[in-house]
Amino acid sequence: MAACALRRGLLSTVSKYNKKNTQRILRIADSSCGFDAYRPRLQQCLACGLTGGVQQKRFMSSRNRPEGKVLETVGVFEAVKQHGKYETGQLFLHSVFGYRGIVLFPWHARLYDRDITPPMSDSKPEPPGAHGSKEVKGKTHTYYQVLIDTRDCPHISQRSQTEAVTFLANHDDSRALYAIPGLDYVSHEDILPYNSAEQVPIQHELFERFLMFNPAKSPPFTARDTLKAWQEKNHPWLELSDVHRETTENIRVTVIPFYMGMREAQNSHVYWWRYCIRLENMGNEVVQLRERHWRIFSLSGTLETVRGRGVVGREPVLSKEQPAFQYSSHVSLQAPSGHMWGTFRIERTDGSHFDVRIPPFSLESNKDDKAPPAGYTF
Repeated sequence: MAACALRRGLLSTVSKYNKKNTQRILRIADSSCGFDAYRPRLQQCLACGLTGGVQQKRFMSSRNRPEGKVLETVGVFEAVKQHGKYETGQLFLHSVFGYRGIVLFPWHARLYDRDITPPMSDSKPEPPGAHGSKEVKGKTHTYYQVLIDTRDCPHISQRSQTEAVTFLANHDDSRALYAIPGLDYVSHEDILPYNSAEQVPIQHELFERFLMFNPAKSPPFTARDTLKAWQEKNHPWLELSDVHRETTENIRVTVIPFYMGMREAQNSHVYWWRYCIRLENMGNEVVQLRERHWRIFSLSGTLETVRGRGVVGREPVLSKEQPAFQYSSHVSLQAPSGHMWGTFRIERTDGSHFDVRIPPFSLESNKDDKAPPAGYTF
């Protein structure tokens, strides 16, 4: 059986974990492959004929060692939770980006999905000038604040920013930002839970500051007082409240805005937000993002148009093998609220183009606007 597992690992990139079937997960060390080495693909073993239903639920990974492909056991998959939420300390594999992580704490957000036609009640109106006219009903959805294993960051850097959480710096420069590497927000359905016998299964500078090993608990990692204090201190700038989603021609765009705080600059108030965007190709056609077109409306009455090539300096390709791209950016207004919406220009392999709608979302400042944090100190 061990020889069979090794042979599978060498012949296929990764055996896919299916939520309905228990299957073995393998990762291969191959620095030339990059993220492709983590791409899920199911291949039948020619020797034993097995594809799914393997009894040993081992999630195996490799370390990038000079001698080549070495498989190491990482943990054992657990059942995916269809109901309820995952607890602090839950280890998981990201179902889309493939990285290992651990849950710090949950957030309960309102998901506004424009792909679902709602009744007229409990809906969110369109901002002035936004495309479309339908109102969108929000429903409660669970997201998680997580730490990303730094060993996996090089393999996902082309598909997802690993510094997605930023704060305003605490000095006179109103445009200065700082980031916390390896901190992410993950939707409940993207969590593939597993357990591990290791006392430090995730490599991240904050892991042992935030969590401690407690074998009497399940999961066996509990929050330290530093995590609780950090969450309470930074709650206004970490809190995830609204999520917006819309699909155009099989390209789904998800937007999550975050209020970052207010700064005074040249005798005026400047309000800052960050927004995280995920594009996902739900179809089979290979496409590439070429341009962005934003409309930014401020409560002060201004309407700004922003056009440019790509996003964050990239023009990502979305394929069946690598269907998603995620990034974060920032916007500032001289008013406490506003709206954003727009489109992405997408190119097909035959050279034709189409526009993918970015769902409109609100930029709202916190009513209790305290000073932004100075940093994460312990």
